[in-house]
This record gives sequence, C-alpha cells and structure tokens, in this order.
Amino acid sequence: MVHIEEIVRALRELGHEVAVIGPPATERVSFGADAGTVAALKRSLPAAVYEWLELAYSALAFFRLWRAYRRLRPDVLYERYNLFMLAGAWLKLLTGLPMLLEVNAPLAEERRRFGGLANAKLAARTERLTWQSADFVLPVTSVLAGHVRRAGVAGKRIAVLQNGVGREFLSGEADGRCVRARHGLEERVVLGFAGFVREWHGLERVLDILMDPSLGARLHFLIVGAGPAIPPLKSRVAAAGLGGRVTFAGLVPRQDMADFVAAFDIALQPHVVPYASPLKLFEYMAMGRAIVAPSTPNIREVLSEREAALFDPETPGAFRAAVEQLCRDPDRRARLGAAARDALLRQGLTWADNARRITALFEQALAAEGRSPAAAHLAD
Repeated sequence: MVHIEEIVRALRELGHEVAVIGPPATERVSFGADAGTVAALKRSLPAAVYEWLELAYSALAFFRLWRAYRRLRPDVLYERYNLFMLAGAWLKLLTGLPMLLEVNAPLAEERRRFGGLANAKLAARTERLTWQSADFVLPVTSVLAGHVRRAGVAGKRIAVLQNGVGREFLSGEADGRCVRARHGLEERVVLGFAGFVREWHGLERVLDILMDPSLGARLHFLIVGAGPAIPPLKSRVAAAGLGGRVTFAGLVPRQDMADFVAAFDIALQPHVVPYASPLKLFEYMAMGRAIVAPSTPNIREVLSEREAALFDPETPGAFRAAVEQLCRDPDRRARLGAAARDALLRQGLTWADNARRITALFEQALAAEGRSPAAAHLAD
C-alpha cells in the first residue's frame, strides 16, 4: 500500500487528477494483512476453485472500472499488476485508453514456487495477456524486465521503474536521536532492519553476531516492522538471553519511519528476492545509512561496493563478516552512508522522479495515438 499511496501523492503534486479504483477492503486492512472475506475464502477453498474465483473477480473489477471510466472520462489508466486480474486489459481493449502496467513480481512463477498454484497454465496465460495489453510495462528491476520480455513484450514497450522514497526521507528533518533516547540506545552501535519480517530474511543470523564477545556489549539490534517471523524470533531472543540487546519496535506510523531509520548505524538487507526492488533499501540510502546487502543483480542495479557492504549470498558467513567489519569501522560506515545517499539522488530514486517518468510515458502513449497529452485524469 505504501507504493500505491506514494505514487498517487506524487502524481497529484504534479497537478494530475487521480481516481483510485480498487477493492474497498484494501482501505480497511493493516500493513501485511489479508483482506477479510478474501482471506477466509483462500483458507477454506481448494486452490483450484479459489483461483477460478480470482479470475471471475475480474468481471466485478471491470464493472467497477467501467463505471468509473464512464463517469470520469480519464485520459489514461495506470494499473498495478495482480495475477488473474484482467479488468485493465479489458478496458484498454474496449476503449483504447492508454495504459501503463506496473509489475512488482512475476506472480505466476512466484505463487507456483512459494504459495502453491493449481492452475499454473491458466495463470501464465493471463499474466502474458495482461502484460502484452499495456502500452508500457513498468517492471521494478531490470531482472524483472527479463521476465516481461520472455513473455513476449517488446523491449521498446518496457520501462524499468525502480521503487523510491518520499520527501520525508529527503527533507533533512528526520532525527534518530529521539528514537535512540526512547529505547536507551545512545551509546550503542545499532543494527537496524525495517519492513515486513519473513523467515527467509534470516534475521536469526544477527542474533549470532550479537553473541560474539569480541564485538562488545555495545551492539544492539533494532527491528522496525511486523510479520510472521517475529514470534519465532522473539522466542530465539529470549532463549539466548538477548532481551536487553534486541528491540522489537513493531509497526510505527509512516510519518515516523524516517526517524527510526535515522537511528540505525548499520542498515540490514540480509536477503532479497532476485527480481525485487526493496522499499527499505531506498529508505536506507536516503537516510545515508551504511548498508549491508547481498551482491545480487537486482541490488547491483542501484548499489555498488563503493556505496554498500555487498556480500556473496552463496558464501557461508559472508553476511556476518560484512556486518562485523562495519561494526568495527565507523569511518567506513560514514563513507558508505554518504555514498549511498548520493547514489539515490544521482539516479533519481524518488516517488517524485517516478511520477515525472510515468507522465512522460503517458504523453508518449497519447502522442502515438495522435491525442493531445492534456493529462487531466488518471484512473488507477
């Protein structure tokens, strides 16, 4: 939801009208939660039945989108891709409305691998159809762009659009001292992680580092966020006797997140999905934090060894070695943090920059159809 809200805000700040068309339940759920009835159906129905219902929901979504189209007469359509969702593609086919499709993951492959997928061929066909329907497809990394190309989308219709940060991370007003004082961290070297916490992040490796006596008792781990990995992680902390050296801040208001990231001395991205563009990474960069991240192709699209402590995720102990080296070298932490912020600004990895890129692509799509790029309305 953060990404949707930020893109909408940035487009509106450019002077566009944005109508957000989506399931009402998404406005009532908290970060990382499932939406009410949908979650109950997913738990209770066989996977094959649930997936056909997902596809059938496209009809209801299309009806909602069509009503909005008739009422608002938008100039363009911006859609965030979801599996089995054909409403935007149908509206594009019916009206010729220029359409940009943001893609954050190859969901047919992702669900087949991690979540289970009964109708794999159907999922792949609807994914290809949706991707091929858009005037421009906006994958969030070049790695993901490769998936889009292999689905038959021409390269000239693919524009990589990394995630970004908002103005609260760039204003210079964020102050981590209040967070450090609140949690008694003034004299600590703070390892930090922000975001939704899953098992595959491997945060238990940080606990092993905390137990290393050679690093001293000044090391502290601050976790900002929630997720399914939190309860087992709390159990590990208690069993290891590390309660005084690990802080679980839980979910914090969005407007306070910059202060929490500013409280980190070392910001951790222990693991990453190969095609992802992690929001936390750009927040770490904007706040000038020293970052430890895997040296994977998607991470290297935005960071080099000059700007982060990159480690080989296939080498045992590489993550720990990278963290420990930074713990002992405050000067390198400062250099990497400054370089990471410079890299973010140089590459224009902000929501405002993304809104300008989106506008330019819409103008290009409108011009290709011989229409005036007035850019008065956007339907999302």
